[in-house]
Amino acid sequence: MKILIIEDEKILSDTIKQCIAKKWNTEQAYDGYEGYVLAKDNIYDAIILDLMLPEMSGYDVLHKLRENKVNTPVLILTAKDSISDKVKGFRFGADDYLVKPFEPDELIARLDAIIRRSSGAVYNDDVLEFEELTLNLKSRQAKIGEKELNLPGKQFDILECLINLRGVIVTKEQLFDKIWGFNSDTTTNVVEVYASGLRKELKKYNYDKYIKTIRGVGYMIEK
Repeated sequence: MKILIIEDEKILSDTIKQCIAKKWNTEQAYDGYEGYVLAKDNIYDAIILDLMLPEMSGYDVLHKLRENKVNTPVLILTAKDSISDKVKGFRFGADDYLVKPFEPDELIARLDAIIRRSSGAVYNDDVLEFEELTLNLKSRQAKIGEKELNLPGKQFDILECLINLRGVIVTKEQLFDKIWGFNSDTTTNVVEVYASGLRKELKKYNYDKYIKTIRGVGYMIEK
C-alpha cells in the first residue's frame, strides 16, 4: 500500500513519513500543484493533505481531484481547527479531518479507517480478505482456505492492489506507477509478465475466475 503526503513543511512531512513508514510505503509532495499532479493518477491508497500549501491550496487540490473522479480517500491534516474549516473540508470531499499537533497512533488509526471504508475488501488487523483468499500484509503470506500460495514479490503486490480496488478497472500504468514507481528503469510491459504469473498460480485453485483482463487497458477483480 502507498500513501501520498502533501505537506509543504519538509520536517513535518518527514515526521509524518516516519510515523507511518512501518505500515505503508510513502511518497511526498511539497506544494499543492505537485501533490495534485501525483494524486490525479489515482495510484495511492490514501492521501494526507495539508490545507495551507503553496501553488494550490489543499481545498483546491481536493476539489479538483473529486471533480476529476479521483476517489482516493483523503485525510486532511492541518492546523486550521475551526468548525467552518472542517465543514468546508468535508463538503469538498475529505474522508476525515485531523488537527495538528497530532498523536501518531491516532493518525495511523484514522488512515486505517478511511482505507477500510473505501475498499470493498475486509480487513482484520493486517489481514486482507476477499472471497476464500486471505493476504497477510505483514508476513506477505497468501492463502486460499488453508492452502498457501506462492506469490513472490510483485505478484503479491498486484493481487493486493486489485483486491483493494475491487470492482474498478486498474490500468497497467497505474499498477506500474504504484508498484514499480515512477523512476523505475523498466517498462509497463513488466506488469503483464507478473500478472501472467499471478494468474497461473491462482488457476491452480480455480481463483483466477475473479480476475478480468481488460484487453489493452488493465485488470479488474470482482465477484
